[in-house]
Amino acid sequence: MTLHIICALAANRAIGNKGQLVYYLPADLRHFKALTTGHTVLMGRKTFESLPKGALPNRRNVVITRQEGYTQPGIEVFHTFEEALKACAADEHVYVIGGESVYAAALPLADALSLTHIEATPEEADTFFPETDGSLWETVSTEHHEPDERNTVPYNFTEYRRKRG
Repeated sequence: MTLHIICALAANRAIGNKGQLVYYLPADLRHFKALTTGHTVLMGRKTFESLPKGALPNRRNVVITRQEGYTQPGIEVFHTFEEALKACAADEHVYVIGGESVYAAALPLADALSLTHIEATPEEADTFFPETDGSLWETVSTEHHEPDERNTVPYNFTEYRRKRG
């Protein structure tokens, strides 16, 4: 299994506020869709419930929750991060898509990070991406984007791979 973390984070590592993204960037949503389609997305219950249309189409949707008996159409439910990972096949690409505690659990095990670094800081945020040790990661690629008519702040799509050895 290849474990990816995918996230859009502001300059202060903010990722959400009151169940919503801190910045609406259509280009980032397209990027997210392009990377995750055809693969597994793994998320916490609150992240799942923040999705406007429920389960993401053309992806295996794995949701972690402590709630017994939790079900929704199009998802597989597990009660721990470890259980969810055990249910994934060896050749599967798994994208962890949030939230804060699921990112924290995944970070020590992740093989790759697909981060959208937003060059702005929101006025309010209540959810943050965990601190990362830059010495553990090598940058594979970075693609800078200036604001445009639909994306109001500058941002970078950056791919990282965990250093081995």
